[in-house]
Amino acid sequence: METDGGLAQQVARSLATPQAGQRLAAATASGPADLLTIVPGLSLARLTNQETLAAKGLPASSGSILQIRLANPGLGEPLVAMSPNDDAAGIAGGIVAYDPRGRAVRLDTAARPQRPVYVIEVDVDRSVELGLPVLRRELAARGVLSQPAVTAAATGYWATKITAVRLQDDKEPWTKGAAEIFSIVGGWGLDGVATASIVQMPYLDHDGTTYYPNQLVVHFNAYKYNLADIVMMEDDGDTNYQQLAIAIANVLLTLADAGAYAPLVTAILNAIPTSWRMDDPDYVDSWYTLATSSNGRLNGAAANGWMDVEPYWVEPL
Repeated sequence: METDGGLAQQVARSLATPQAGQRLAAATASGPADLLTIVPGLSLARLTNQETLAAKGLPASSGSILQIRLANPGLGEPLVAMSPNDDAAGIAGGIVAYDPRGRAVRLDTAARPQRPVYVIEVDVDRSVELGLPVLRRELAARGVLSQPAVTAAATGYWATKITAVRLQDDKEPWTKGAAEIFSIVGGWGLDGVATASIVQMPYLDHDGTTYYPNQLVVHFNAYKYNLADIVMMEDDGDTNYQQLAIAIANVLLTLADAGAYAPLVTAILNAIPTSWRMDDPDYVDSWYTLATSSNGRLNGAAANGWMDVEPYWVEPL
């Protein structure tokens, strides 16, 4: 995404009149608004949108993926900033925002300012909606997408249900909005090939909050062994789904079935680019060797969260 402040400065200048500021305030009163709709005609906004789609491995025809959000309410002249791509860097160095005259104002991300601040960011809800099909398609094209057995589906099978889940507070700055979580579930396919499936977890918006989704996360009819692993990820705006799928597939295809279950968490983590695992919340946590009998509270290996799970029998249609 654009990093030199040009887009934020242009959007801030578009708020030079009280009427423009009132329109933006009204549009974002109940939540984020589509940037290209709010500030039509800005060529830099359209260019940044296309660059962002390309950076995330999404089709150029996906439409708008940028949004503007009131990150901090307040009184007085509004400021506009780009969302920092890296939480740790944002906390350490602050962010640069712009006023309606185009002047730069440095903000401390650890302390909320008194003025209203609008943040331009990737719409992660739409990003995940567009990105997970890309991820699944790329895994399927390389033969490592988990495929359930038709016979097992016809006779019923065991699954693992998440009844409650909670992530630790990661001290994200006030500039950040809700997270968008998805999980990579790894196991050995019925043909003995290491495989992965993708599970979206759209309810898991905030750390420090317990959610009760009753969501099926592992479907054991897709696996040779009675075990599977989970790697939880967050799209923090910079996940490239195509690159992630290729990296995971390339690693899984190098593994060989030794006739006994071998956990896949390490292989999946090794496939994730290092920059996504250091000073960045893209990697959230992981859980090893869930079985059909898994029941109760399971703490994540990274000590960043826990899940309450129970076995669930999926009846045939």
